[in-house]
Amino acid sequence: MTHPARHGRAGLPAALRELEDLRTRVDQLMHAAFPGGGTSPFGAAEPWAPLADIEDSEDAYLVELELPGVEKDQITVEVDEGELDIHGEIKEKEHAGVVRRHTRRIGQFDYRTTLPPNSDTEHISADLTNGILTVRVPKSEQGKAHRIEITG
Repeated sequence: MTHPARHGRAGLPAALRELEDLRTRVDQLMHAAFPGGGTSPFGAAEPWAPLADIEDSEDAYLVELELPGVEKDQITVEVDEGELDIHGEIKEKEHAGVVRRHTRRIGQFDYRTTLPPNSDTEHISADLTNGILTVRVPKSEQGKAHRIEITG
């Protein structure tokens, strides 16, 4: 799961979080350098990942994705084996005039992230408001960090 570096937290080891952060940054760099999203050898556009923030609150992980102009029926949110997968498609809108500049992303998008072991995947909720998809992943009680008393 992509998180700012903080020590002493439950979830993925720091090295894995850093690798996922690096992958996200490289993806963003490639999308900035090649705004068309790149194409496969067969001419089909590759899925792209929307911009996202992940917040680690006391009782849940909040995943917020920027999806302006997307309707909820164009988005699928799934969880399987500890991985959150959000995908869908932003279709190109019809224009009456000549488009002089086109920089907004269109086509298939796919955002995936690994959930920490203390995620309660049975009670995940999603809300789409003002172009921001917020997925709330509650934390389970069994995975909470606690101090162990030393006896003897």
